[in-house]
Amino acid sequence: MDEHLTAESGDLLLAVGTMKGVWLFRSDPDRREWQSSGPHFPGQAVYAVRFDGRGGRRRLLAGTEDSHWGAVVRCSDDLGQTWSDPAEGNVRFPEGTDAALRRVWQLQPAGPDRPDTVFAGVEPAALFRSDDRGETFELVTGLWDHPHRPRWEPGGGGLCLHTVVVDQADPERMWVAISTGGVYRSDDGGRTWQPRNHGVRAEFRPDKHPEFGQCVHKIAPAAGRPERLYLQNHWGLYRSDDAAESWVDVANGVPSDFGFPVVAHPTDPDAAWVIPLQSDEFRCTPDAMARVYRTRDAGASWEPLGDGLPQRDAFLTVLRDGFGGDGLTPAGLYFGTRTGQLYASADEGERWRLVAEWLPPVVCVKAAVVP
Repeated sequence: MDEHLTAESGDLLLAVGTMKGVWLFRSDPDRREWQSSGPHFPGQAVYAVRFDGRGGRRRLLAGTEDSHWGAVVRCSDDLGQTWSDPAEGNVRFPEGTDAALRRVWQLQPAGPDRPDTVFAGVEPAALFRSDDRGETFELVTGLWDHPHRPRWEPGGGGLCLHTVVVDQADPERMWVAISTGGVYRSDDGGRTWQPRNHGVRAEFRPDKHPEFGQCVHKIAPAAGRPERLYLQNHWGLYRSDDAAESWVDVANGVPSDFGFPVVAHPTDPDAAWVIPLQSDEFRCTPDAMARVYRTRDAGASWEPLGDGLPQRDAFLTVLRDGFGGDGLTPAGLYFGTRTGQLYASADEGERWRLVAEWLPPVVCVKAAVVP
């Protein structure tokens, strides 16, 4: 691995968070050859990493976990050569909340109209907001004080707010996904929140369609249609065309509707990709074949894509943030596994190649074009 990365404008940067540090990968727009650096924060679990290129900046954000000092958000403005070191922790629950930060699960820059705002989803399930580019964060009390919060229950990975989606057409509207709280939407910048889970099943509950409490694994916004979202649930694959007011099942042609990630196409609202797993009990790719499934008709049908991926004895697992895409044409796709493989496709999943193997378990893969 190279000691440091350099990048030209238009290059593609992959930030890969693992259970033992962060690795960075850089390629030109052809996405054929890759340079890498890492591990950054060796030995620390990093579930959230993000590149923020708004306003021409080149800022990396990483939610790190030190066994002694706890979880913090660190920043780098030189592609990982140096990182900030918050002395007292920059994501902290206020006194009186009787809560302590365990993990940063998601880092999400706001839209271009708020170039200094970054949101952080954490465990225990809460939303934090930074208005200084990720240097310091404050609790979003509108969600923390929601009357449902005391009744949220932890999923298998903990009680985590793992997904934050900001509406690019309406900066006041945003969605979060909580395991196991479900989807909540705010229409007023985070001051108030409403559950938005109508149609999403909760197979593990006596009431299969509760108001809240679903184990949502990931939501992804469709490009060009602000009202459309895709959702991968703990059993269930869904689409909403009304900003999450309701959800319809679109598990038509996938070998299993159990899985963790979902990625939406950067320009086509009818296209998305998922990586199904066999079942809740056996969380590996179905039939030991590594395949990504793509829809081009908003979930009416799905097709398997496996060229370049192992098609036998491939007991792979891809977690909720282990699959990401870029904004190039054709769209690039990237996923990492719990067994340390990192795969990339430069043609929307038609063909895949192995970028790295024997990494620590991969928990987060994010792609960005360098400004």
